[in-house]
Amino acid sequence: MMSSDDILKTIEMIQIENLDVRAVTLGINLTGCADGDRARLLRNVRTAIHAAAGRLVTVCDAVADEYGIPIVNKRLAVSPVSMLLEAHDAALCLPLARVLDEAAGEVGIDLIGGYTALVQKGFSVGERLLIDSIPEALSSTSRVCSSVNVASTKAGINMDAVRIMGRQIKALAEAAREQDGFAAAKLCVFANIPEDNPFMAGAYHGAGEPGNVVNIGVSGPGVIKCALERLIQTGDVDLGRIAEEIKRTSFRVTRVGELMGREVARRLGIAFGVVDLSLAPTPRIGDSVGEILQTMGIAAIGAPGSTAAVALLNDAVKKGGLFASSSVGGLSGAFIPVCEDQALSHAAGAGALSLEKLEAMTSVCSVGLDMVVIPGDTPADAIAGIIADEMAIGVINQKTTAVRLIPVPGKGVGDLAVFGGLFGQGHILPVRNPGASDQFVQFGGRIPAPLQSLRN
Repeated sequence: MMSSDDILKTIEMIQIENLDVRAVTLGINLTGCADGDRARLLRNVRTAIHAAAGRLVTVCDAVADEYGIPIVNKRLAVSPVSMLLEAHDAALCLPLARVLDEAAGEVGIDLIGGYTALVQKGFSVGERLLIDSIPEALSSTSRVCSSVNVASTKAGINMDAVRIMGRQIKALAEAAREQDGFAAAKLCVFANIPEDNPFMAGAYHGAGEPGNVVNIGVSGPGVIKCALERLIQTGDVDLGRIAEEIKRTSFRVTRVGELMGREVARRLGIAFGVVDLSLAPTPRIGDSVGEILQTMGIAAIGAPGSTAAVALLNDAVKKGGLFASSSVGGLSGAFIPVCEDQALSHAAGAGALSLEKLEAMTSVCSVGLDMVVIPGDTPADAIAGIIADEMAIGVINQKTTAVRLIPVPGKGVGDLAVFGGLFGQGHILPVRNPGASDQFVQFGGRIPAPLQSLRN
């Protein structure tokens, strides 16, 4: 039960501090749509999406109106599309991506995830077809998001897949040259990908999930920033008290998220999955993880102490969420997507935040190198090397990590890439010593699973 003080502070978060539900994501199992006949398979997919999600937007809007809490995004996550390609050839990939895109639009959804392949240990036929099709599929659709899991603590790192993804990211960005490579923002490369993540571009419907399930993502960096500002104004504060205040605030935000998610699920008549309390920022001032770090005393994000500050924030968010609910899942923690966070973007543009420092911070945040823009002429094998480094962090530390890099065609270090909306903008960061690790990447093969994988 929430105390009266918690209730009053939650009302204040809603009315004054812009608390919202960032995403309601409906997971849909499409494996039953498989069919040897291409036309029937495409019809099955469209029918399944309409049947499961036809009322999602209406229900979300009704719940938001009733509780007075905005639900910003309504999204879908489907089972890995690569499974539907196993009995087909490359000719099905683009039509299938377009059906996903069209069906999502027809039910009023802004993004659909699940154009996914899980290749941490090797490739199936369908997975290779899907990966090969990513540049054309994502650049020719507006709602489809893709994720490829190339590593896990149990399997190690599939370096052949890592090298291929370096090439595919380059090709995808080039296909969207007129939009500063924006299509690459719809692709994430993962280690230890979660099966219940409601946030794009990495959302997909995992094998262990119910047939249909509602997962909810609640953010609230502005709420935590305001709470810390009030605490610091008292003058009686240290880092332990800062951590406790983040925990208490995360508890309240998680309670709100679970209430909303369970009500949406009840009205749809399907299972409720998890609430993902991830501090996912937007480009709006006051809705920034970077501003939380500044409030905590990191005047220039990227300065010594930045990684410790992110570690404190991430840990406190997780603890508060876990205490509030037995259904916390997804990623749950602090995101640091550079272009989507105005304070992080400014720090990168000012030279305070480098690619190397970002990588260090990802070892203690919830995701990884997220929405980072790099020069368009960065070689594919250099991109693969960046991916490999981030995958190693996830594999060794038994955590989810991801890479969402955007090599901006025709632009170089210091130039501004502009995406607009929730995707924001960012200054292009230098990639140091490109080409110096090419031989390592080109060896290929699989980096074996670490000792930490032997847990049985």
